[in-house]
Amino acid sequence: MPPEKSPQSPVVCGQRVLILNEHGEKLVGLLHEACSKELVILCHGFRATKDDSILVDLAAALTREGTNAFRFDFAGNGESEGGFQYGNYRKEANDLCSVVSYFSEQKYDIIALVGHSKGGNAVLLYASMYHDVTAIVNISGQFALEQGIDGRLGKNFMQKIKKEGFIDVRNKREYYKS
Repeated sequence: MPPEKSPQSPVVCGQRVLILNEHGEKLVGLLHEACSKELVILCHGFRATKDDSILVDLAAALTREGTNAFRFDFAGNGESEGGFQYGNYRKEANDLCSVVSYFSEQKYDIIALVGHSKGGNAVLLYASMYHDVTAIVNISGQFALEQGIDGRLGKNFMQKIKKEGFIDVRNKREYYKS
C-alpha cells in the first residue's frame, strides 16, 4: 500500500499496519520508517486519533532524527475496530501491549512510549503493568481528576444512561454516542 500523506505535514506519513488486540479487534496504525531498529510508539488522547497533528508532528520529528515511529488508533477510535468506551484505560493499556508485542516480534527495539492527554495516562498504566519499555513520556496527561466523570459527562450521567441507553460525549468536532 502506498504511504499516506497527512494534511498537517508535508512529510510522507508511513506504512499502514494492522495489529490484532487480545479481543480480536484490528488496531490500525502507521509506521514511519527511518532505517533503524529503534522505535517510539505514539498514543493519542481522548476521542482523538493517530492523525492528530501532535502525533503526526512527533512522528515526523522522530524520523528526521533517525528513529522509527508508530502511531495507531486505540480500539473504538479512528480506523480501529471495536466500540468506544469512556474511561477504558486498562483496555487501552492492553491494546498497547498488543502493539509492543507485535513490534518486539518484528525485532524492533522499542525505546519509548509517548502518550498525549488520555494516551499519556494509558502509557503510564502500561508501564506499571509491564516493565519492558524504559522510557515513558506523558504529554499533557490528566493529573487532577477532581471533576472526574461528573466533569466530563455531567452530574446526572447515570440517570441519562439508564433513561436513554447512551450518553453523548462531545469533542471539538461533533457528538459521539457511547
